[in-house]
Amino acid sequence: MHLLNADLHCHSHHSDGALSPAELAHRAHAAGVQLWSLTDHDDLGGQAQARQAAQALGMDYVCGVEISVSFAGETVHVLGLDVDPTSPSLVQGLATMRNGRDARAQEMGRSLAAVGIHGAYEGALVLAGGQPQQLSRTHFARFLVAQGHCASMQEVFSRFMKAGKPGFVPHRWAGLGQTLGWIRDAGGVAVLAHPARYPFNPTLEWALFEEFKGHGGIGVEVTCGSHFPDEVQRYADMAQEFSLLASRGSDFHAPQESRVDLGDLPDLPSRVTPVWTLWADRLRHRTATPGWALSA
Repeated sequence: MHLLNADLHCHSHHSDGALSPAELAHRAHAAGVQLWSLTDHDDLGGQAQARQAAQALGMDYVCGVEISVSFAGETVHVLGLDVDPTSPSLVQGLATMRNGRDARAQEMGRSLAAVGIHGAYEGALVLAGGQPQQLSRTHFARFLVAQGHCASMQEVFSRFMKAGKPGFVPHRWAGLGQTLGWIRDAGGVAVLAHPARYPFNPTLEWALFEEFKGHGGIGVEVTCGSHFPDEVQRYADMAQEFSLLASRGSDFHAPQESRVDLGDLPDLPSRVTPVWTLWADRLRHRTATPGWALSA
């Protein structure tokens, strides 16, 4: 059976990725991706270039974004897929989110300076292309690696970017209800991103899924760059439990940083329904048989 190679989660230099939208499109196409979405953090600036490049290469494309959300004192991420990038509600909501990034980043710089790491804010800002509204922990991590404070991005996040560590500064993002409202107003589909990454116990994780579904959430990222095989199976079970569609995305940021490259993911488990069934009538690439069933 032919399987659709969908990659619905990646980042360009419009947020914390290293490549341009066009470069990502060519990399995805070279890897055999048939359905693609660029999902920059709280930003839609790369959408026009991404869509144009994808269409020129013959890939199906849906406009996307990854939005930071506060839940139970932690930051979780929600993907908005197939959104209208001109939606006033979404555009204004994302602008509000970006406006809070610089203040947090300046506090992160002060926190790192207190433990002897100076110039982190300025260095991260350079790596963010001089755009303070795009500043993220990833830019700080790249600076710390480049300056020799850590050997890898993973070490940075372990030593500096967790709660209680120097460099960690919490941020109050929008809530699930407000965020999913923006996505809904933009005609999009809300997908809970990489759920295994959140430090929730089973009770809080259940509450997250319950609230996400209650606010109109449609899907969950089952297969992604940060999920190990047992986690793929766990969130396939959760997708079934909450009647959510399943998504697939590499969460690719940069060639030297990402655990999984664009398009280089295992297939979704057979028991889940892919989120792209919602767009079946618009896709040039589709499975050879009805039902969109995928192999395990």
